[in-house]
Amino acid sequence: MPNRIKYFGTIFTFLSLLVFHGINRDVLANENTDPFHLLVHAVGSTEDTSVQAALLKGMLLGLEGRRSVHAPEGWPALSNTLACSTSAPVRQHALALSQIFGDTMAVASALECVQDSSIAASQRCSTLSLLLGQQNREASQLLETLMNDPAMTLSAIRGYAMVRNDQAPSILLSRYSDLDPSQQRAVIETLASRKIYAESLVEALRTKEIQPSAVPVQVARSLRNLLGKKFTNVYGALPVVGAEREHLIKKYKKLCKPSAVAAADASRGRAVFQKTCAACHLLYGEGGKVGPELTGANRANLDYILLNSVYPSLDVPHAYRTVSVLTVDGRVVNGVLAEEDETKIVLRTPEQPRVVIAKEDIDFRKISRQSMMPDGQLDAMKPQEVIDLVKYLGTTEQVELP
Repeated sequence: MPNRIKYFGTIFTFLSLLVFHGINRDVLANENTDPFHLLVHAVGSTEDTSVQAALLKGMLLGLEGRRSVHAPEGWPALSNTLACSTSAPVRQHALALSQIFGDTMAVASALECVQDSSIAASQRCSTLSLLLGQQNREASQLLETLMNDPAMTLSAIRGYAMVRNDQAPSILLSRYSDLDPSQQRAVIETLASRKIYAESLVEALRTKEIQPSAVPVQVARSLRNLLGKKFTNVYGALPVVGAEREHLIKKYKKLCKPSAVAAADASRGRAVFQKTCAACHLLYGEGGKVGPELTGANRANLDYILLNSVYPSLDVPHAYRTVSVLTVDGRVVNGVLAEEDETKIVLRTPEQPRVVIAKEDIDFRKISRQSMMPDGQLDAMKPQEVIDLVKYLGTTEQVELP
C-alpha cells in the first residue's frame, strides 16, 4: 500500500463509502491523488447526512494536530452548502474543518461559540480545544473569563497548558482557593506543564499558598525533572520506594490479613478505586486506559496486587512506559503513547484520554522505564481504605457503590 494511503489510514476507513459514490479504487491508489479532495467530492456527492457526518469526522481525525492546512479543491463552495445542513453534526464538523483551513469567518464563529452559554458545554469545550490546538491567541485570552462559567472552568484551566500565556500563573493561583478539588488539581497539573509556570508553582509552595500534599506524586516527579533542586529544595525529596519495597509489602500484607479483608466492604473499595485508580485503569468496563486493564488481571493474588501497587515501575510493559515530550514552545506532556503517524503523536494521560501533539512541535521526546502510576499510592490512603480496595480488587463481578 502506498505510503500516502498509509498516512491517511484513518480517513480510508471510509473507503467503501468513497467507492459507493463513484470513485474508482485505482484513483484511490494513485499517490498523486489528494485524499482530502476525494473526501470533499464524496461529501458533495451524497445527501445522506449520516454519511456526510462520517466522512467529515474522518477528515477531522486525519487532520488532528495539524495547522496551516490549505483547503482542498472544492471545499469553500461545499462548506457554504454544509453550513445550511439540517444535521447539527454536519454543520459542526464542517465549521471545525473550515477553522483548520484558516477560514477567518469560521474562526470568528468558533470564538463566539465558546462564549455562548446557550450552546451545549461539550460543543463549546471541543471548539475551545480545537482553537487552542491551532494556537489561537484570542482563545487563550478568553480563558480567564471562561473560568467564571462552571461548564467551562476545567477546560479553561487546562487550556492554559496548550497555549503559553504569561498571565496564566497569576490568574490560576488567584483563583485556586475558590476551586473544587478536581479543579485545583487541574491548576497544579497546568502549572507543571511549562517551566515558566512551574516556577510560580514553586513560589506558591514556598509561601504555603499550595500545600506539598496537593501535588500528585507523578506531577512532582515531572517537576523534579523540569526544575531540579529549585523544586526539591521547596517540595522535599521524592520517596525512593524501590529500596524499601520488601518492607512495605510486608507491612501491607500484615494489614490485609485474610480476616481483615473478609470483613471489608467491597462497595467502599470501589469508591476508593474510582478516586485513586480509575483515571488510569479499566475495571468492569469503567475507567481510563493509561495503564493496563485490570478486569482480567490476577487480582485475587494479594502479593500481585501489593507488588504492583508498592512498586509499579518494577516491570513496566513497553506500551505503558511514560513518554515525556517537550514542545518547541516549552510545554511538557507526560503520558503513554496511544497513537503515532507521520505528522502527530497522541498521548493518554491520567487527566486527558487524548492529547494530540504535532511532530513539528516536538523539541524533545523521551521514553522512560517508569510507570505513569506513582510509587506510594497506598501510603496516601487510610488503612481501612487499603483493605477495602483489596477486597474490591478481589471481586469477580461489579458491586454497587456505597
